[in-house]
Amino acid sequence: MPMQCNLDSRGKAVRLIWGILCLIAAILLALLWALPAGSAIAWTITALLAGLGIFGIFEARSGWCIVRAMGFKTPM
Repeated sequence: MPMQCNLDSRGKAVRLIWGILCLIAAILLALLWALPAGSAIAWTITALLAGLGIFGIFEARSGWCIVRAMGFKTPM
């Protein structure tokens, strides 16, 4: 499926803010929970949150939303 722009400027801004907040949360989790605990669950949750943040920033930069590309209507 080709990646055609399917977001307006408001949708891009929301996804960028969401991505940055997810990355900040992942950094905080890594420093405050995953490093001290050292458990696989803590690192997995931290990595998933970081991945969501990176993907959110990618969606904002490209103007493409995977949910909209699959045919679902989103409010933004």
